[in-house]
Amino acid sequence: MIASRVFDAAGDCLVTGATGLVGNNVVRMLVGQGRSVRVLARRSSAVGDKAFAGLPLMQVAGGLDDERVLQDAVDGASCVIHAAAMVHCGWKYLAEMREVNVEGTRRIARAARRAGARLVHVSSVDAIGLRPDGGPADEETPPGGMPECPYVVTKREAEAAVLAEVNEGLDAVIVNPVYMIGPWDWKPSSGRMLLEVGAGKGLFAPPGSNDFVDVRDVAAGILAALARGQTGRRYILGGHGLSYLDAWRVFARAAGRMQPLGMAPRAIIRTAGLVGDLAAAMLGREPDINSAATRMSMLAHNFSCRRAEQELGYHYRPFEETVQDAWNWFVTRGYARAVAARPELVR
Repeated sequence: MIASRVFDAAGDCLVTGATGLVGNNVVRMLVGQGRSVRVLARRSSAVGDKAFAGLPLMQVAGGLDDERVLQDAVDGASCVIHAAAMVHCGWKYLAEMREVNVEGTRRIARAARRAGARLVHVSSVDAIGLRPDGGPADEETPPGGMPECPYVVTKREAEAAVLAEVNEGLDAVIVNPVYMIGPWDWKPSSGRMLLEVGAGKGLFAPPGSNDFVDVRDVAAGILAALARGQTGRRYILGGHGLSYLDAWRVFARAAGRMQPLGMAPRAIIRTAGLVGDLAAAMLGREPDINSAATRMSMLAHNFSCRRAEQELGYHYRPFEETVQDAWNWFVTRGYARAVAARPELVR
C-alpha cells in the first residue's frame, strides 16, 4: 500500500460512465458541491441529453477506446472517477467486456497517471470472493464462490490493471459497491428489478440474498474515497443484507403491489437458467435469464463495509427510504405507473 498524496479538491474532475446510475449521481453530487465537472461521452443521445440537462458541465466527445482522447480529457484535471463499464451477467461477450472493462480501464488509469490525477475506480463486489460459510465477505476475501462469468472475470482483471498502474506511480483507490437502487437511473440498470416487481411480476423471488444500498450513499462513498481513501486500497460500499424475498416485499409496498407469494424453488430457477442458455445458443444473443444469472441469484451474496465505515466515514440510509425514492423517481419520469395501494395488499 502507498500513502495517499495531497488531493486537490478544487480542481476539475472527469467522470466516465456519467449517463449510468452511479456516474450520473456522482456528477450531480460534484456539481452540488460546486466542483467543475467534465464527462466523457461518445455523442449526443436521448439518454445523455436527459442525464445532463441543466447541469453546468463540459462534455468531452470520445470513448474508452481512444487513448489520445482520454489523455486530452484527463489533462488538467485533479481527479478521475471511472464508473464506465459493460455490465451483463451471463456467459457471452467476454471479448467485448475485456475491451471495455479491462483495456478501457487500463487506458484511463494510464492517462490519469500521466496527468498526475487521482483515480477512483468503481469496481464491483463481484470482483471479490464469497465466504464458504455464507458470512459477509470483506476486501481481503480471496476469489471464489461466484460463477466465473465474463463480468466477474473482467471486473477482477480491471482492478489488476489499476493496481499495475499504481505500481508505476498512479494515485488510485478502488471502490466495490453492492446492489444499488435510487434516482437518476436513466437506462435503467439495477432499478429494473424494482420496476419488474412494481409492474406486478414479482410473485416468486429468487432464493438467494444480496446487499442493497442507495446509489446516493455510494456516490457519497466514492467522493469520500476520493478525499480520504488510501492509495492502492479497496473499499466495499455496502448496504442492507436482505433475502430477495424480503427486498421484494419492500419493493411491493412502495409500488402498492401484492406481496410476493414466496421464494421460487431452486429447481425451477436452475431450469430457467438452462432454458436461457439454450435460447442463447439458438439465437446468438444471451437473455438476461441464463445459468450465470440464476446461479448468482441463489447465492448468499453478502459483504462487510466496515473498512469504508471506519476509514471513509461511509454510511447508508434506511432501505425503505431508498426504495420509495427510487420508485417515485421512476413514476414521475414515466418509467412506471403509480398504483393506488390497497391496504390488504401491502401489509
